[in-house]
Amino acid sequence: MGADRAVVAEKVQRRYRHPGRRRLDDRKALCGILFVLYTAIPWEFLPQELGFGSGMTCWRRLRDWQQAGVWDRLHQLLLAELHAGDQLDWSKAVVDSSHVRALRAAQNRSEPGRPRQGGLETPRDHRR
Repeated sequence: MGADRAVVAEKVQRRYRHPGRRRLDDRKALCGILFVLYTAIPWEFLPQELGFGSGMTCWRRLRDWQQAGVWDRLHQLLLAELHAGDQLDWSKAVVDSSHVRALRAAQNRSEPGRPRQGGLETPRDHRR
């Protein structure tokens, strides 16, 4: 996985004329992201004393990495490495589609949380 690490981490250059603050190290930002996700605290409550940067910095880094496809590539690399080492046990795998939006179900409801009656509903104006 050594050669593939360059694919995941991209070097961000500082501006020459207006460099601003130094960019937080990716490892520290990752630790901050994991801390917030593990403890379920709000981003703004990430303790500065831990050295992970601010919650907003970690949130932005998470957003940027998500948009750049870093998490998908990391997942693929991890699966490939585990597969190559024969460390995957597919007999214990679980398939779950709860992360997929159900667009059709949302269209088939007349009121939020109330299923439609399959075309048998009559508008209230016509019940007189």
